[in-house]
Amino acid sequence: MDTDPITLELFRNALTAIADEMAVTICRTTYSGVLRDNMDFSTAFTDAQGRLVAQGLTIPLHLGSIPTALESVISHYDNNMHPGDIFIINDPYAGGMHLPDVFIFTPIFNEGERIAFAATICHHADVGGRVPGSNASDSTEIFQEGIRIPPLKLYERGIPNDTLWKLLETNVRIPVQVFGDLRAQLAACSIAEKQFGELLTEYGIEETRHYMSEVTNYAERLTRAAIAELPDGEWSFEDFIDDDGIDRGKLIRLHCTVTKSGDAIKVDWTGTSKQVKGAINCTLSFTKAVSYAAVRSILPGDIPTNDGMFRVIEVTAPKGSILNMIPPAACAARGLTGFRMGDCVFGALAMMLPDRVFAASDGGNTGVSIGGYDDNLKPFIFVDFACGSWGGRPWADGVQGNSNMFANMACQSIEVIEAENPLQVRSYEFLPDRAGPGKFRGGAPYCREYRFLDKEAVLQVRSDRRSVPPYGLYGGQPGRPSNNTLNPGPNAVPLDSKLTMNMKYGDVFRHELAGGGGWGDPIERSIDKVLVDVRNGFVTVDGAKRDYGVAIDPRTGLVNEEQTNLLRSEIVAKRRTPTPRVMQPRPSEASEENRQGGENRESSA
Repeated sequence: MDTDPITLELFRNALTAIADEMAVTICRTTYSGVLRDNMDFSTAFTDAQGRLVAQGLTIPLHLGSIPTALESVISHYDNNMHPGDIFIINDPYAGGMHLPDVFIFTPIFNEGERIAFAATICHHADVGGRVPGSNASDSTEIFQEGIRIPPLKLYERGIPNDTLWKLLETNVRIPVQVFGDLRAQLAACSIAEKQFGELLTEYGIEETRHYMSEVTNYAERLTRAAIAELPDGEWSFEDFIDDDGIDRGKLIRLHCTVTKSGDAIKVDWTGTSKQVKGAINCTLSFTKAVSYAAVRSILPGDIPTNDGMFRVIEVTAPKGSILNMIPPAACAARGLTGFRMGDCVFGALAMMLPDRVFAASDGGNTGVSIGGYDDNLKPFIFVDFACGSWGGRPWADGVQGNSNMFANMACQSIEVIEAENPLQVRSYEFLPDRAGPGKFRGGAPYCREYRFLDKEAVLQVRSDRRSVPPYGLYGGQPGRPSNNTLNPGPNAVPLDSKLTMNMKYGDVFRHELAGGGGWGDPIERSIDKVLVDVRNGFVTVDGAKRDYGVAIDPRTGLVNEEQTNLLRSEIVAKRRTPTPRVMQPRPSEASEENRQGGENRESSA
């Protein structure tokens, strides 16, 4: 069948509009704040074979994982799918990612023939397990993390699977909320089925099938053409996760090699640490999703993101590593590793394209859950995710107060948090002198303080960038590290980056994000920009002097140009003064296998 380019573009946008309408439906009908406000969900549309054709405006790290989950469903039920069937899966060892992320797939038929799938994935506020929220970083095996759902039929020929619904109801702490969120996913799939039916009526089966295939082929052609224009070569980078929440202080190595040849790219994670005891291990599907999103970010914005793009990017990770786990590894907090993987790929891409890639972000997002029971034994679970400081860019400062690019999420409203949970948000503000100094500084981080107002609860925190701060690029300095504190003030108790503990009435938990890394030499930063940062509260007067060599009179708020010139001259002179060469220690006290392949560190770009 011939392809008309105008029809192709109209058809592609129609499918994307359906996926976006699915996302809006979930927002409007879901029960939990983590979906309604954080928007920790994704929607997509695939062809009959499960190849991603269109995606909604939601989370990149979900969307790249949908094909693997749907492939598992198809392999189990390919010859046993009927109109009215709806499938569910969350088991990481059967195609899922981690247990709170529940996939719902609805096959769409026309005259008995399967034509497409509507796909949704939502992070549920609880799926059982040892900790409210089912997201603890200190679980040590998958069996502790909640109910595992292999590929199953939630509905068969339109009839609900009552056994499965009852099993879910008795294994989660907040079934009303979980069921409300599941029904939001079902509503989104129903909307997709209806609107896709209208497309079938307009185009017919054969033309619809043809253009669904052409949408992905078109994306592949554009991706290959864009990659062909990039320089050939191989670039490696390593970074380190603070620890896994179990073996405190033992750094965990991430190592990736990006190889570009012709019109294809390979991202190889050989040299990364073996899987760990804590729950920050990842499935290969999640590792692929992160790698796809990182490479996608350096390509032109008008390329459709679908299976056609995925075909051009090969992703490998050693089996049994933290990025390709094997049973019974725990993975509830795998999101932490995913965001850190993104920064690691960017480190390699920054050597490939120094004028296009920014420095490390805050390491986000940080996951916080607070759950327990009130006096009437009614359960409550609050789940929140925080991120918001990008690394400095080769052309501009890092973004602050905006979600990590791999998350595309939002912060929950303070008013809604306080109305729906026994919590008071005492502080939500930017922090000065925490962004990595540079010609283009990193994004300024923020902090949040939660005061608990009930009798007792379990606090679970998944954060990072405490021991290994976000790196700077090309002379930019690292961002300042993250921090966790219980009851800030005279009797403050410092907390680890990953923790599970009890909270009592009146306890305050404070989380401070890490600052984004800087890009370029801080001495090259415009004096006017430093002054604006001081006036905006992102940099203090002392910080301007220390980090940028800019002298500002604290009484007048004006720059002392003479003193500034002197300060900057002194900083430059110190750099030229010969000093004894001191070998810098490796940023790892990890075991030998964690250092595999790291003899030639290239992370100082």
